[in-house]
Amino acid sequence: MLLLSKLIIALICLPLLFIPSAFSEENILGEEISILENDTLDEEINKLNAKDLSPALPTIKTQFLESKKNEINLWQRIYSRFQITNENNLKSKKYEDWYSTRPEYVERMMDRSQKYLFYVVGEVEKRGMPSEIALLPMIESAYNPIANSRSKAVGIWQFIPSTGRLYGLKQDWWLDKRCNVIDATNAALDYLQKLHTLFGTWDLALAAYNAGEGTVRRAIAKNKARGLPAGYKYLNLPKETKNYVPKLQAVKNIVSNPNQYGLFIAPIPNQPYFTHVEAPSVIDADMVAYLAEITSEEFLFLNAEHKRPLIKSNNKSQKFILPINAADKFTKNLSENEKPLVSWILYQPKSNEKIRVIASKFNMEEDELIKVNDLTPKKIVKSSTIILVAKNEDAAININSEIQNNENYENSPKENKHKIMPGDTLTKIAKRYGISLNELKDINQIKSSNIQTGTTLRLLRNN
Repeated sequence: MLLLSKLIIALICLPLLFIPSAFSEENILGEEISILENDTLDEEINKLNAKDLSPALPTIKTQFLESKKNEINLWQRIYSRFQITNENNLKSKKYEDWYSTRPEYVERMMDRSQKYLFYVVGEVEKRGMPSEIALLPMIESAYNPIANSRSKAVGIWQFIPSTGRLYGLKQDWWLDKRCNVIDATNAALDYLQKLHTLFGTWDLALAAYNAGEGTVRRAIAKNKARGLPAGYKYLNLPKETKNYVPKLQAVKNIVSNPNQYGLFIAPIPNQPYFTHVEAPSVIDADMVAYLAEITSEEFLFLNAEHKRPLIKSNNKSQKFILPINAADKFTKNLSENEKPLVSWILYQPKSNEKIRVIASKFNMEEDELIKVNDLTPKKIVKSSTIILVAKNEDAAININSEIQNNENYENSPKENKHKIMPGDTLTKIAKRYGISLNELKDINQIKSSNIQTGTTLRLLRNN
């Protein structure tokens, strides 16, 4: 009996030796971080060959999920508070198979989620929502705070620009609050609660979160007009939306019993991973990481809303999120630091000044200048544009006055309306204001792509 116990413990603990550290799919600046689009996902699933994924040992619940009293493990806390009715079907089985044949993907997703999951679970519980909601970012973004999609949805909750602005998530040249885990989580939960109140069930609320409340409302109205049931499984919804709840069911099943799918999910302590620290109003992102003694990547994943290597606030100070074990190091090192906190400054190009000339002036590579400032790789930068360059006091504008006061660098659209001009198309208008084409149509209740010159379109939903 003792030998059997030792064998089981060894089998459970052995995978811990091989768990890779978290890493991003792309570079530290987060350009074009992408996840599998739903159509691609479905295509890959359909191409999978049948595989025998039965575990060698009899299926058992992972040992760290057994005790429901101490709740020393966050997965157990989530598992024990599931509330949404199980809807296992062929679609959910399809996604279970997809995840089970990609253990490295699952491991990476679960490892990344440990940074944010304790906070998200806590906020979900405060609102009395089902704990399954804390798993939703796994199907939205694989818990990647710098994930983005073709529809310009970003962050772990995948807010599109217009919905993000509607829920108070600021987006400008400096930052994108849709990538701020705290702000985006609270916005997403506000939105989901509103949808649940509106539609009455969680499956319909989740469908509306994916497709938009207008799409679900119209589908319900059509069914009612025909005398048909108006539940989620009866509605004529887009393919992606019909698969949305089954995907969450699949993740829910895997978290409940990973061994059944031949997967290992490492335990996550039931305690906070991060905390806030106070920092100067202007500082390099790399300097924060240096003073906190963490990697730049770790800092980015916790503070993903910042889009530039220089981070500034118009207040006297600002706050960052850091791992708890790095917070005291940052505070101590900052108080003792004698190095410059800033290696970037703002620069206003001269009339007709070329990118190549600017890069040379500040000892930068052209590609770096373009990347840091999200410039299009053209020959000339407009003189009205203010950009970041490597620090060179002789050629740059005064950082203390301009960085605090100049707002010309903000490029987020503040307009609420657009008057259609000759040559305009819905696609061009949507692209200009960072709105998906479907969202623009839905806001204005437009079904066709034909638009009339002189007509005014709304860009934001009414509160």
